[in-house]
Amino acid sequence: MEIKELGHIVLYVRELERSVAFYRDILGWRQVFPEISESSGLGVPAAAFSSGRTHHELLLIEVGADAAALPPGRRVGLYHFGLKVGDSDDELRAALERVKRAGVRIAGASDHTVTHSLYIYDPDGNEIELYIDVPGVDWRTNPALVAAPIRPLRL
Repeated sequence: MEIKELGHIVLYVRELERSVAFYRDILGWRQVFPEISESSGLGVPAAAFSSGRTHHELLLIEVGADAAALPPGRRVGLYHFGLKVGDSDDELRAALERVKRAGVRIAGASDHTVTHSLYIYDPDGNEIELYIDVPGVDWRTNPALVAAPIRPLRL
């Protein structure tokens, strides 16, 4: 077997409408099935999003307000997922301004040599990396660049 690409991510969320507003209105993802109801075909309230690369890249499933929170600190499971937001630091700065205006909680920013990354939290505390690939960095020729020391990023 050979994995060809990461297809999609599924997140459980407390309040679907709140999460839909975050992913659609703040991050700008296109919602591909707009019904926010149990008639989603899954039997539970759900919504899907796509950048256009495939049928869906993100699926949100509502689990209710009483669902357990993500435990803080080091734990087994998802740490974060990355979303490419452009090809330049100007585009990353624009993303930073957009999330700041929306009151999104920001975790930090890092220069990973191959990427410049901004880390934010969604309404349920899932960490998301918004990043750009640094122009001119040839990680294919020098794969060690992927594991270069992480440095602070000033946007």
